[in-house]
Amino acid sequence: MSKKADKGGCGCAATKLRPLDDRVVVKRLDAEEKTSGGIILPDAAKEKPQRGKVVAAGPGKLLDSGNRATPDVQPGDEVLFGKYSGTEVKVDGEELLIMRESDILAKM
Repeated sequence: MSKKADKGGCGCAATKLRPLDDRVVVKRLDAEEKTSGGIILPDAAKEKPQRGKVVAAGPGKLLDSGNRATPDVQPGDEVLFGKYSGTEVKVDGEELLIMRESDILAKM
């Protein structure tokens, strides 16, 4: 059985995931190392960031009319999301979030 070519082109684990409907795969951006006052935070004290980069997006939500709504986010967009949004998954050692598009609060 041969492998299909990577459509995303980034070679990352997220390209193996194809989200359904209005779901989006997001990779968290790195947490801040320092506070605004200049204090360096140890790993245990860091909060999980609420910013991430969209690495894959589904085809859009299926409407009652049978058409699909066009997603507002595309791969490569930087987004803000809620603290407890999405489901954390680990693919090839890479931590990713799968969430609905409605869980995304804003695009950066």
